[in-house]
Amino acid sequence: MHELSITQNILEIALRHAEQAGAREIKGIDILIGRYSSFVDDSIQFYWDIIAKGTIAENAVLHFQRVPVEFTCQDCGAVYEPQEDDFACPRCLSPRVRVTRGEELRVESIEVET
Repeated sequence: MHELSITQNILEIALRHAEQAGAREIKGIDILIGRYSSFVDDSIQFYWDIIAKGTIAENAVLHFQRVPVEFTCQDCGAVYEPQEDDFACPRCLSPRVRVTRGEELRVESIEVET
């Protein structure tokens, strides 16, 4: 259900920027979603189809791109993509790591027609 509020925010961002650009129509939106985020592309698309009706974004195509996960070791500073079953740092084997990429959700770009 949290996808509804996220989708509303995406629409608000798109409409605001389209208005600033003097756009007649929003053609597409590129959305980056981190692999470790809890957002589901299909749910965002479902809500988009409902809430964008009657706006200049009604026919916009949502392009979803999944961002891979990246960890940074807090002991040695190594930056790496973790294995599915082993999150420890591959350089020093420390378990003290933090997610530095892969949890985000953001609008990367908006394609408009002026």
